[in-house]
Amino acid sequence: MRIIRDYTYTTPDDRGASAAIGNFDGVHLGHQSVIDLARKAIPDAPLGILTFEPHPREYFAPEAPPFRLMSREARASRLAKLGVERLYELNFNAALASLTPEEFARKVICDGLGLRHVVVGADFCFGKARAGTAEDLQRFGADMGFGVTIAQLLENGDATVSSTAIRTALSEGRTRDAAAMLGHWHRIEGPVIGGEQRGRQLGYPTANMSIDGLHPPAFGVYAVLVDVLDGPHKGKYHGAASMGVRPMFGVNRPNLETFLFDFSGDLYGATLSVGLVEFLRPEEKFDSLDGLIAQMDADCQRARGILSAL
Repeated sequence: MRIIRDYTYTTPDDRGASAAIGNFDGVHLGHQSVIDLARKAIPDAPLGILTFEPHPREYFAPEAPPFRLMSREARASRLAKLGVERLYELNFNAALASLTPEEFARKVICDGLGLRHVVVGADFCFGKARAGTAEDLQRFGADMGFGVTIAQLLENGDATVSSTAIRTALSEGRTRDAAAMLGHWHRIEGPVIGGEQRGRQLGYPTANMSIDGLHPPAFGVYAVLVDVLDGPHKGKYHGAASMGVRPMFGVNRPNLETFLFDFSGDLYGATLSVGLVEFLRPEEKFDSLDGLIAQMDADCQRARGILSAL
């Protein structure tokens, strides 16, 4: 998959794609349906995604609480698995934000990237002050020579599949509801970082990962599926993970600590993808370390049973 970040500098190989446009946070089933429409619109064209980095919401409200379901690296990895060949991950800055809807259509879609066809959701807005609608884009496309498909929003039961609905489910510990909208377990992906070695001292060595910049799921303990993506221990594992601030040990920055079942080895620096399967219990402060260890024993036993049944 080629990644293109500047619409003002492209090669002939970057042009001519059929692309879906959006932020694709989570790459949920609604996003996947839009991608499929782009794939089918011009079957002989490269399949593309036009998105933005940073997320426009981060650009306009940098002090707002973290909301992203996945990092840019995790999004790119997921899109590549779906067969995307061109990822137009444009730098969202003042110049791009100031383009009128018509300027965006001409300068970015038509002249800059040379897209043959684009697919957008029915609620798509674009251009300065989000003034352009999906119908406006269709009109611009007809004038400028690119096709436009408007995808209807995907429903999940009585609710629309959306990143917002997925965030709500994760905040409430409803991992399976989130997975039903995502089409896969919600995953946190990133490098293993150094910790304070408390888990090792308790008999539960953990792989620690930052969740900075991501929407935090409900704090507590989860049954998890773990993919070690690189290094000598590359492979798939079952485990239990603690998400949160570790209240037994003072005030701490939120993170994810994962214990891999039946594993021995050093994971520092390796990239992990941790899938949240089942929320087992909220975070808790115990009266003693013995009480904590007894609960960890019970958590792991329960997690093993849940994961063995998948």
